[in-house]
Amino acid sequence: MQLSSVDLNLLVVLDTLLEESSVTRTAQRLNLSVPATSRALGRLRRAFQDPLLVRSGRGLQLTATAVDLKPQLRGLLEQAEQLLDRESRPLTRSLTVLAPQDLILTRGVALLAELAEAAPAAEVRFLATDGGRDGADAVRDGTVDLAIMVNASKHADLRDEGLARAELTAVVRAGHGLARGTMTSERFAAATHVLVSRSGRTGDEVDRALREAGQPRTVRCVVPNYIASLHLTSSTDLVSIAPVDLVRELRESLGLMPITAPIPLRPLRVNQLWHPRRDQDPSVRLLRTSLSKLAGEFIGQGSTPPH
Repeated sequence: MQLSSVDLNLLVVLDTLLEESSVTRTAQRLNLSVPATSRALGRLRRAFQDPLLVRSGRGLQLTATAVDLKPQLRGLLEQAEQLLDRESRPLTRSLTVLAPQDLILTRGVALLAELAEAAPAAEVRFLATDGGRDGADAVRDGTVDLAIMVNASKHADLRDEGLARAELTAVVRAGHGLARGTMTSERFAAATHVLVSRSGRTGDEVDRALREAGQPRTVRCVVPNYIASLHLTSSTDLVSIAPVDLVRELRESLGLMPITAPIPLRPLRVNQLWHPRRDQDPSVRLLRTSLSKLAGEFIGQGSTPPH
């Protein structure tokens, strides 16, 4: 296949088809008719000599060729957009952010407000890391524009910037026995606990500290995110450890009571992660700037700057 034989506008259609896996939704996003989009898909199938999208149940599924094409095509179109658009056009494309659910809850509204001023036509799509999607992989393959990660490892091939260190607190339901009297390691460990672990693994720094103090705790259940742990804590005698900011957000509605843990709680490291190919992307630069600004406000409410 020669480049001169392909209408490059078809690549925009293909990019949207691969993202939406739907002819109808693609037509709606690109302001095309469904028949025109179907014809474009037919031309793409002939050009690539592959079905690209095949019927699966009630929807369409990407073929192996389409899966391989998706990140390459996204990168090519991003470079074309940067070459042609630069800073001259308002940002109108979708911005996809991968983040923990608790950060979406506590910072999502503020981020939307910040972006609404600079890019009122942009659509923000939040994906939750609690769904098991690895942030680094999602950034690499172009599924997301940027990932907000907690305690993330360094990746030599990716960019990252520290945003904040989120302080943690122990928390129980209002009226819990631990909310009264002097807190000790023995009382704390004697209670039943809920542990947050996206991978489902048990045992963390709190467990190690309590074991070293000769007071191992009992973990009754493990959940993938802090929101789930706080909801369980609100209606049981379970003890949870969660970010101060999230507890502040849900304290009144869930009837929660922060308590002082008898051991040090190491803050969470919050970073933003993106691919080097997005360094000059105006949309990603706007996201990064907005998140850095919000991180400053976040720090002012009880968290600490990144080290």
